[in-house]
Amino acid sequence: MVNRMNRDAIPRWNVDGVLPPFDVDNPVSADRSPYSVFLTDCILHFGTTRSRRAILDGFMAFRSALHAVGLVDGFQWIDGSFLENIEETEERDPHDIDLVTFYYLPDGVNEEDLVSQAPHLFDPRRTKDDFHVDAYFVRLNTEYPELLVSQAAYWYSVWSHRRNGLWKGFLQIDLSSNDDQVATTNLREMIHEGGPL
Repeated sequence: MVNRMNRDAIPRWNVDGVLPPFDVDNPVSADRSPYSVFLTDCILHFGTTRSRRAILDGFMAFRSALHAVGLVDGFQWIDGSFLENIEETEERDPHDIDLVTFYYLPDGVNEEDLVSQAPHLFDPRRTKDDFHVDAYFVRLNTEYPELLVSQAAYWYSVWSHRRNGLWKGFLQIDLSSNDDQVATTNLREMIHEGGPL
């Protein structure tokens, strides 16, 4: 197996089955949510069951489709029950990955052209069905910095706690394809070893 993982990059679930929002031993440390990790870290850390590997397979296909339309610069925030120990806390499998893609729109392309080129990537119902991701987007190279700050604050606020008020952490990965081949190879080997999806 091609394995490029920093085992300490993703903190362990706390007693509530969620990623801690910050380092409890050093609460003012920069080591806090969103935890910036390699894509491979995410694959190897969370690809522990057949259901999770199927979700990751869809997520990798979604990333590939984004790259194909030119979205290669930026980062993604990953959250949802996929990052939780949901199998223990709620005795169920995760259904999808909650995802916000913060992207730089390529030069010479406008958002309308991008959406018309690949409408299925920007329709949350389709991304859930086709890729197992609940996907949202925030443009980084906007002419309206106040809007960017507002959108980032919104997503951070929504994702930093569960609906019941429990604070939790989430992950950030680079949008570029630099790590995708290694991550895909690892995922394929995990799927092969674990049997068909």
